[in-house]
Formats: sequence, structure tokens, C-alpha cells
Amino acid sequence: MTAVPVPLPRPPALLKGLVTVALAAAFAAQAVAALLPHVPLLLAATAVSLATEGALYRWQRGVLSLFAKSHADITVRHVLRDLLLVVGLLRLGEQDRETVYAPLVAGLLAFYVLHCAIQAVSVLVRRTRTLPVVTRNIDASVLRLSPAPAVLLRRPGHRLLAFGLPATAGLLAAALGDEPVYAAAGIALSLALALTGLGALLLRLLPNRRPAGEQEVLEWFDAWLAAYRPTVGLYFSGGAASAYQANMWLEPLARVDGRPVIVLRERFMVQKIAATDIPIVCLPKVSTLMRLEHSTLQVLVHPSNSGKTSQVLRIPTIKHTFVNHGESDKLSSCNPYAKAYDEVWVAGPAARERYALAEVGVEDKDVVETGRPQLDAVRPYAGPPAGAVTTVLYAPTWEGWDGNPGNTSVIAAGENLVRALLADPGVRLLYKPHPLTGSVDPRAGAADLRIRELIRAANRERTGARPSGAAELDRLTKELDRLTTADFRTGADTVERMRVQSAPEPGRAEAVARATAAWEEAYWASLPEGEHQIITDVRPALYSCFDVADLLVSDVSSVISDFLASEKPHAVANTSGLSEDAFRTAFPTVVAATVLSPDADGVPALLEAVRHPEKDELAEARAALKLRLLGPAEPPSQERFNTAVRELCETAREHRARVTERLTAERPAAELPGQRADTALPAAPR
Repeated sequence: MTAVPVPLPRPPALLKGLVTVALAAAFAAQAVAALLPHVPLLLAATAVSLATEGALYRWQRGVLSLFAKSHADITVRHVLRDLLLVVGLLRLGEQDRETVYAPLVAGLLAFYVLHCAIQAVSVLVRRTRTLPVVTRNIDASVLRLSPAPAVLLRRPGHRLLAFGLPATAGLLAAALGDEPVYAAAGIALSLALALTGLGALLLRLLPNRRPAGEQEVLEWFDAWLAAYRPTVGLYFSGGAASAYQANMWLEPLARVDGRPVIVLRERFMVQKIAATDIPIVCLPKVSTLMRLEHSTLQVLVHPSNSGKTSQVLRIPTIKHTFVNHGESDKLSSCNPYAKAYDEVWVAGPAARERYALAEVGVEDKDVVETGRPQLDAVRPYAGPPAGAVTTVLYAPTWEGWDGNPGNTSVIAAGENLVRALLADPGVRLLYKPHPLTGSVDPRAGAADLRIRELIRAANRERTGARPSGAAELDRLTKELDRLTTADFRTGADTVERMRVQSAPEPGRAEAVARATAAWEEAYWASLPEGEHQIITDVRPALYSCFDVADLLVSDVSSVISDFLASEKPHAVANTSGLSEDAFRTAFPTVVAATVLSPDADGVPALLEAVRHPEKDELAEARAALKLRLLGPAEPPSQERFNTAVRELCETAREHRARVTERLTAERPAAELPGQRADTALPAAPR
């Protein structure tokens, strides 16, 4: 099967250059027309200039930033456009026209003064709506939360184009008909719009119309902490694409014995966290974060490292544990930063050995084996494919930061693997690339696009009727979206989202779980038998793909460890340049995998072993590796995770009690800066 060429996108630099030239040419033509004067050219040049502005705001925001850096922002361009129209009007008739048009010029100047005033007041309003604490799943109505101002009042470029359009149109009409009254009417309308917008914003600065101030919000937050009395939290900081690292720990956290909370640092991340009933607090400033020291919070669970992690580690009253967002043989799974935490929770003995061999400063006594509670629901192996179709999940990882060619198979082997799998008429391929694919190496992004086109081309060659479950899937999708998605107005800010995403209704979490299970069943039932799938959306989740797959093809990544929970066959692509023996020695987690070379010549034999278990020589090795990587099946991982939470909470309480007792003995109580009386640590639930 030959690859279908992917059309190359137009170079962005060329497109930006064309837009810039078009706008400059329009202004030049407008200047020439104003000086001649030439009314048709003036009209055409102004129309082209306005149309180009609209196109810029719709499709080329990057060019706008370039203009702004060159001190040619929207205000300058709009003033120049109107000024040239005024010059044209003055050049059209007798010499005494200056006295006729002087009031119009004054009106234009007043409009631009109002525009600047609106922008200044808009900044003040935005500051009053930038709260020190952002929440979700918490009733914060006492903070006087309100809907955000209209988007038009908050974006100067859009506002100037909209409010200034009547004035520009009036000047054009005056030039065409040589009637100043048209210009006066247009400028008057623009002034009225600007005054209305300014008034609407000024009203929001009234004491009873703006949200609570910083000190009031902080006092409310302290009171909420004292009332809710959290015991264990998930701490997360990162970029938008990294939210999956936190989301995979939501369900285990929701099921712990205690009162969980999610602590974030970036405001945008509040909306990136998946559907959950756990209270979420975002504390952007370090000074606000430090207020957790005087709360009942005992343990923070960290699924990733970030620059802001060091800030929360400074809180001595909280114990910190690193759980990672997946385990593999890559160096990132034994990062030296892990020694900064009080404990490191791993899935099984293999990770404990990995830290010992890496000698990164993590002591064995601080490593706790908890299993992977997310995997408790993964369906175990139930035999070879029952029907005519063998479902293969190809889930490669991303290219990583270090440039190692063995990180991802997408670049060197992805297309070969996909072609080999698609060549088998009995294979249904599920392609689920890592969310960060192509974020570092453009070659990975380009290979990913080619792989997708290969799959689409293969689907075009397969025909067959679609199942009749599309209507049911659509109904379940709407139901799941209703339960998991907040309905925001266009342009809603963080304050408005806090207002909408208040405390959840009782039983919502259980309803979401039921709706998700029903949706996943309906989704897989709605697909034509044998149709390949490119899966990049949040749904279906990776573990749902595990359940329907008969075989996994991946790289050296945590996906292998997680898939082992099913004990189904899996293969690993070797793009490291090592021989197979050296590859297995370097990466112990592939000991139970079929190793595929970049040319993918081992795919037919691999599929044969999947379809005929008697030819599968790795079944026992998978069972043994599962035990090493994930630990024993009993007690369940969630139970082991809960035990680890309880024990670390107990350690935190004992530590705080010892420190308080020691300080009390050394200094008078009046001199101690310690916690408030209402934040004594609660005992962990049993």
C-alpha cells in the first residue's frame, strides 16, 4: 500500500508577508487618494484596509502582535485611516472647508480619548476580577461573583473596529456625497457607543458591583479550609498539554479515605482538569500557597515535577509523595528530583529496583509499593480474538526532550508498522498518539500526519454498513457532556466560571461513572466492524482502548506497564539502534514483549501468535513481569494506595505534634507563630 501524499501547508511567513503588504498598500493608496483627491480610490482603499483588519483579527492574530511590537497597533492604524479620510474631505472643496470640518475632527479626537478611557477602565475592571484564589466545585457565591463584561469591552482591537466603524463609514459617505452631515452622524454614533461602553464598565467598579477584594477572598479561603478540613491533596503545575498527568489520578484520589482536594498553580489549568467532584483550588501566588501551612492538609500527592513544585515543598507541616504519571525504563522514571519528596510511591518491585540502581538519592526506606489503582478496572485477558477482526492498538509515546531516537517509534518506524498492520485484512487498527507528539521534533509531527493519512486511505478501501447505534451514541454523548461540561457564555472569565462551577449536585460523580461506562459501550458498538480509528479526543480513554484491543504495539513507556494489567500480548518497537539482546538488557520492561525492528518485518508472526495462543511463547513471562511492574493483585491497588495515604497522614500528624511540643517547651506560647486553634489535624478515617 502506498502512502497518499499530504498537501503541504502554505508557509506562514509568506502569508504574513502578503497580509502586511496588502495592508501597507491599502494605506498608501488611501494617502494618495486623499492628497489628489480621488474619491473612488479613497473609497476602495479604505474598504480594503478595513477588510484586511477584519481578516487579521479572524485568521492572523500573529501578524497583529508583530504590528504592535512595531508601534503600529490597532489604535495607530485606525487613527491613520480616519485622518486620511479627513484629509481627503478637506482637499475636495473650497479653502474654507477647514471651519466646517473642525467640529468633526474634534469629535474624532473625543472618540479616541474615550477609547483610551475605556481601555484604562477595562484594565481596572480586570484587576478587580483577578482573584487570588480560583476555585471549582466549591460554593464561592459569598464573593459576589458575577458574569464577565462583554468581550467587546475587554478587547481593544475588536472594540475599536466595532465602535469606530460608524465614524469611518460616515467619513466615507461624506467624501462620496460631499455632505458633512454624514460624517457628523457617524461620529456621533461612535461617540454614543463609546460612552455607553465606558458607562457599563464604570458601573462594575462600584463597591456592590465588583467581586470581593483580595483580603476578603483570602479570609474566605481560610474559612473554607477550616470548614472543609482537607487531609490529602493532589498538587499539580504544568502546561496545558500536561493535564492528562493529573487527570489519571482523579479517580484514585476521589476514592481515598479522607477529604481530598486538588491544588493547582495556573489559572488556565482549572478548566483542564477532567470531570470530578473533588474541590479544586488554584493558588497562583506563593504567598497564598503558604496559607496551606496552617490548614489541616497532611499529605500532597505529586504526579509530576515542575518548577513550582519546590515552592510547595517548603511547607513543613505537609508530607509530600511522588507518584509519577506512569512508569517505564526511561530515565524520567528515576529522576533525581524524586529525592526531594518525603516518599516515592511506585507500582511494584521493578520501580524500587530502578531507583536503587540509578543511585539518584532516593533511599529504599522511602519507596512504597502501592500498585497502579487506575488499572484495577482493566479487563483481564479472555483468550484470542473471538471474531474475524483482530484489534491492534498502536499507542506510541512522544519524542521527549533529550533527542534520543529510541524515545518514539513514530519517526523511524511508525509508517512501516502501520503499513504492515493495515496490510492484514483481518486487522482493525486503533491509532492513539501521545498528546505531545511533534511538540519538540517537527519530524514526529510530520510522521504523525502521514500515519493518519495512511489510515484514512485504508478506510476508504473498506466498505460496509454502519451499525444502527449512532442515535443512541449521540444521546449518551449529550448526556455525558451535560454531566461533565460546564455551560459558559462566550468570553467568560475565571470569576464567571467560578460562579457557574459551584458545588456539584449530590451523586454527580456516580452519574458520570455510569454515563461514561454506557458511552464507551455504545461508542465501540457504533463502529463498523474492521474500520480503523484515529483516537485523539479525550474519549474514549486509553484504558477503554485497552479493553477492546487484542494486541498493543508501543514504545518503551508507561503504556506497556499499564497494558500488562490485562496480560494481553504486546510488542515494543526498537528504534534505539541497539541489537535486540542489548535492547532487552537495557530496558527490562520489554522482557515479555515481542521486539519489532523499524522495518516491521515481525508483524505477521506477531499477529499469528495473537490469533493462536499455542504459538504465544511469552504468556508466562507477561504474568511474571506484571507482578514485578505492578505488584500483587491482592490486595487491590486502590486499597494499597489508601493504606499509604493513611500511613503518611499519620506520619504528618506525628511530625507536627512533635514540632509543636518542642517549640512549646522552648518558647512561651505567645511567641509561637504556629497554627490557629481551629486547624488542629483530624485523625485519618479508618
